[in-house]
Amino acid sequence: MQTVQAYQFALDVTPAQVRALLAHAGAARVAFNWSLARVKSVLDQRSAERSYGVAEELLTPVVGWSLPALRRVWNVEKGVVAPWWREVSKEAFNTGLDALARGLKQWGDSRRGQRAGRPVGFPRFKSRHRSIPSVRFTTGAIRVEPDRKHVVLPRLGRLKLHESARKLARRVEAGTARIMSATVRRAGGRWHVAFTVTVERTDRRPERPAATVGVDVGIRHLAVLSTGEFVANPRHLDTAQTRLRALGRALSRKQGPDRRTGRVPSQRWRRASARLGRAHARVADLRRDGLHKLTTRLACTYGTVVVEDLHVAGMLRNRRLARHIADAGFAEFRRQLAYKTVWNGGRLVVADRWYPSSKTCSRCGAVKAKLPLRERTYTCTSCGLVLDRDVNAARNLADLAVQPTDPETGTGMGGVVSAGSGPVAGRGAIQKTHFGGQEAKNRQPDTAPADQTGTVPS
Repeated sequence: MQTVQAYQFALDVTPAQVRALLAHAGAARVAFNWSLARVKSVLDQRSAERSYGVAEELLTPVVGWSLPALRRVWNVEKGVVAPWWREVSKEAFNTGLDALARGLKQWGDSRRGQRAGRPVGFPRFKSRHRSIPSVRFTTGAIRVEPDRKHVVLPRLGRLKLHESARKLARRVEAGTARIMSATVRRAGGRWHVAFTVTVERTDRRPERPAATVGVDVGIRHLAVLSTGEFVANPRHLDTAQTRLRALGRALSRKQGPDRRTGRVPSQRWRRASARLGRAHARVADLRRDGLHKLTTRLACTYGTVVVEDLHVAGMLRNRRLARHIADAGFAEFRRQLAYKTVWNGGRLVVADRWYPSSKTCSRCGAVKAKLPLRERTYTCTSCGLVLDRDVNAARNLADLAVQPTDPETGTGMGGVVSAGSGPVAGRGAIQKTHFGGQEAKNRQPDTAPADQTGTVPS
């Protein structure tokens, strides 16, 4: 199986190499801003001409937004715009032009309704102080040195790695991997290099290919498995909150930048800002490491993994839980499972967003109309089941994998499969009264007489 994989390593660069990296990132920013200003001026000119009543065929000609079109114009004007263009690699300018081409395409697709998700705005100019320095190399000498402690990049030369690159070097030497590109960027106060590699992976099988596990993610426990296992939530952000608050207060006492008056930040403010950035980067690294270990274990052990399709953006609107939800990393958890199950020959089943996994009894299938978050124990009034609500939800998710699914979705073929979709009775409405007593019955979306709008019969 051939896949595209990334290998990221931290760099230990010298001050001279830092200046060279910043020069390349600045060249990418110059190409981006100049091309964006050119495109924006043409759009504004055409808009003004339309307001004057100019015919469509007489408007100012449009400019191309594709990468080849932007590159052709840049090569003609780079001698005037950037007379120092020979001091950096051509890949630096290509990095900025490629970023602009992608941004314009996403904006155009979003306006035409051809892109899912939130609306994408028009690209904005990049600032040296607010943008992340980054440059991408696709041609030239890109390799890992035999000592596996250094990498070679065009115009930058030999850069020292903070860690060994033996995992990537072994694949390249064996001929099962080919480096396509290398991206150098600064994040958390440290420079990193990420290699995009085409890898030939051997066919693998999970340890238990016939086993199915349902995973219910949450805040109290990061994940609850249908086997009854509780994976603790490390809460890295909460643990580091005391230090982050202290660093934030220390930063606020320094003289920072002021865009209105043009005041530049002091050196103490820069150092304090770097300390705060490193603290946040460490929290992100710890969170990412824990999620990688958990998702790798699940993908390598079980043949089928079932998760929920959570609306994380909507969950973040709860101001009381937003920070804890963001700290858990639900979206990253599902993203990692999506490709790791494919790599290991398994299958990922995604339950429908409106599937009532928490309200459904995992023994008899009865559905409750309401189940507040404060009720951590599920008690079924039909069969008398008493179970932790998260374990009950995980078991219901695991049961979805054995339900019949449309063959067109690719069930049994690997990859991501949707399940649990279809009509759900009033978000889990109970259709009959059980011996345990009456329960509220939700109505389907419809109209009702003015005197019959109650949800519970008299």
